[in-house]
Formats: sequence, C-alpha cells, structure tokens
Amino acid sequence: MPSPAVLKMRQDAKKKGSVIARPLWFLALAFAAAGARSESNVPEDRQAHFQSTYVYQSKPAFASPYSGPRSLNADRERSYTLTATALLGTRAWRGAELYFDAEAIKGQPLSNVTGLGGLSNGELQKVVEPQIKVYVPRLFLRQTLALGADAEPVESDNNQLAGPVPSERLVLSAGKLSITDIFTRSSYLGDPRTQFLNWSFLTYGAFDYAADLRGYSWGAALEYYRGPWALRAARFEQPKTPNSMTLDHRLFSTYGDEIELEHRHRLGEHQGKLQLLAFRNRATMASYAEALSQAAASGSVPDITTARDRSRVKGGFGVSAEQALGPDVGVFARVAAHDGKTETYAFTDIDRAFTAGGVIKGTRWARADDTVGVGFSRNGISASHRDYLAAGGITVFLGDGRLNYRAEQIYETYYSIGVAKQLSMALDWQHIRNPGYNADRGPVQIYSLRLHAQF
Repeated sequence: MPSPAVLKMRQDAKKKGSVIARPLWFLALAFAAAGARSESNVPEDRQAHFQSTYVYQSKPAFASPYSGPRSLNADRERSYTLTATALLGTRAWRGAELYFDAEAIKGQPLSNVTGLGGLSNGELQKVVEPQIKVYVPRLFLRQTLALGADAEPVESDNNQLAGPVPSERLVLSAGKLSITDIFTRSSYLGDPRTQFLNWSFLTYGAFDYAADLRGYSWGAALEYYRGPWALRAARFEQPKTPNSMTLDHRLFSTYGDEIELEHRHRLGEHQGKLQLLAFRNRATMASYAEALSQAAASGSVPDITTARDRSRVKGGFGVSAEQALGPDVGVFARVAAHDGKTETYAFTDIDRAFTAGGVIKGTRWARADDTVGVGFSRNGISASHRDYLAAGGITVFLGDGRLNYRAEQIYETYYSIGVAKQLSMALDWQHIRNPGYNADRGPVQIYSLRLHAQF
C-alpha cells in the first residue's frame, strides 16, 4: 500500500494541471526521433532501440453500496502512465548476445492499484509515482548452441538481434528479465504498449509467475527448438515477501519453476500455435484456510500476514491456442488455473481464468497499420480465497470488507491507429462486471487513450 507521503505527492501532482498535458512534452521527444529504425531484416551485430508509451485512463463513477480498504474507488477517477525505455543489444562472442534495458516511469494510478483482479493498465506498475523513477528491467545474456546446419531468419526487435539462427538449437537466457519475455508469448496479446491493456491479457491471469514488484526477476531459462516444436524450462527468484521489490536469492529453497511445450502449425496457409504451461512456486506464503482458522479462534478479522508461517508450494497450469484465419485476422483462447490455496505472491488476484478474443488488421479498409482488438476474460478465485474476502480480509489488491461473490468479467476492445511508420495512437474501452469479484459493485467503464512511439 502506498505510504501517506506517496499519496500526498499524487494528490499534489493532480492539482498542478491536466494529467494529459503534463507528460506530453516527454512523448513528443520520442515522436520527433521516431523513424530512425533500420530495416528489420538486415543482420545486426548491435542494436539500439527506444520506445515511449503514454496511457491516459478515465473512469466514471459507478454503483457501490459499500467499499473497503482495497476497493476500486467508486467516484470518478483519472489516471496516466508514461514510460520511456532504451533497449541495447550486442553480439558478445559466437552465439552469444548481451542485452541491457534502462527504463523510466511516472504516473498516477487508479485507486492506488487496487479493487480489481484484472487491473486496467498493464503499464501501471505497482510502484508508480508522479516523480520519474529510473531502473534497469533487463540485463541478460542469451547463448545459442546450434544442433544442426539449417538456419531460419529472425527479424530485429526489442531485445532481439536480426540475423539467421539455427533451426534446431538450444538457447540459454540468464540474468534479469521478465518470465513473460520467454514464456506465454503470443502474436495477439501480451504487450500493453501495442495490444490489450488489461492485466488479464498480459499473460495467463492465473500465472502467478516469479517477479519483483515491477514484474522482473533474476534467473535462467533453457529452450530447445526443433522444427515446429519448442520446449522451455526455467527457474527464477521469488520476492522475499508478496509483491515486494526485494528478491530472495536462495534459488534452491525459494523459487518459481516453469515448463512450457509449444507447437507451431499451419491450417492451410495460415499459422497457428498451441502452448501448454505448468508452473510450481515455492515461497513463504500464507494459507487462506489458516488465516480463516486463526480468525475463528480469536474472533477477529482474518489477516494473511499472520499466516505466513512456513514455506508452501503453489502449482498451476495454462493452455493457449491462437490461429490466423487469414493474412489480417487472428483469434486466441486461453485457460489457466492454480490450486488457489495460498495468497497471490507476485502477480494478481486471479486463481482461474478463461480468455478469448480476436485481432483484425486494417488492410480490409485500406489502413494496413491500424489494428482492432476485441477480448473477453472471465476471472475467478478459489473457495477459500472468496471466504477470506467475505470475512473482511484484505490482500494486496482486494478487500471490499465483505463479498457477494461472482466471477469478474472483463470486456475490452481497442482501435490502434498507425499515425506514422513508428507512431501509433489507440482508443481503448473496458467494461468490467463484478469488479473485485463482487456482484454488489459495478459495472465499471474505463476509457483509455494510448500514444506509442518506437524506433
């Protein structure tokens, strides 16, 4: 929870002027520099990319007969985030690539980043403040070992040097990065800077992956590619306490493990992909059932912070399918769940989720750089999780004081307009029913404007 000093800074920043106008000077610098990116298919020995993204959100007032310490504010609110990232890469030795990213962020969140399972802005990091913060999200080495003579081209992208790579290969990535840089990757969702904004579409909603408060961690991942198949496995550090910045370096006792099997295929001439994910986290996590038991014995409100008494394991899975239906249309569907026995540790309060949607490119109406996305997510929590909230317990993100449980339903649609070669503007609408799994509150409408520059 933000300190009183942080809350005061946010209030003071809001009084100084429009949340739209304040950061636009910074984004304008990115717009002026855009267009300098080299051709994506030219082999690279080094690269320097840059991105800047501004997201403005507005939420009208909504129906709320009661609220609690972690409720989504029922009054009208405005929010913004501004990020700027420098992404550098170079070839270190044969088969080795070294990447370094530096990022700056500032902003003002909705409701102090509480009140929803599927939070509304993937750029809205949990420590965002009106003052610019600079940090290093990624510093890692990627080593590729060829297992065959055939090669396939890879285009230049953020943290990806252009050039041929072996079709059959082992790839080791070690250092600081996000697990979602390697796992659960999709052509249609996962990037809030160009695709869907809601956290439900960043990855599997129920994938409580190991990460610090900003979504990054130290660890290593090994990938094997052969033809249409890919197999990935990784171990990364967990935070010392739930949703905190400090990571626990004891990788043999506290960790997050992932394994993913992927198969790429074609239906006719159109590409598709299937992914199966399993994960297992080990950390000192609270049990909802134990917190409820303690509260019943003492006659008090349950508190998960008093139930973090020992190391526990959380296991879960995810299944993903995506399919192009033509050169400019694609669809996706995902389902995921974990056991729901222990508290949310590093992502968000979603224990099970179903997500589906589609994306259409603007070539059909002579706007090849435009994109329309439509998505739906149905998020749920376990029986013990809902009992804990109904008894008045709070988590990092949720706590209305009581709970009339119903699955949280999120509908999101966006239209991204290609303003210029490396510039885009998107309009986004989210309709959220049963916010925070509470049928007594909502529905909620969230309107967004996104500006994105990249070169």
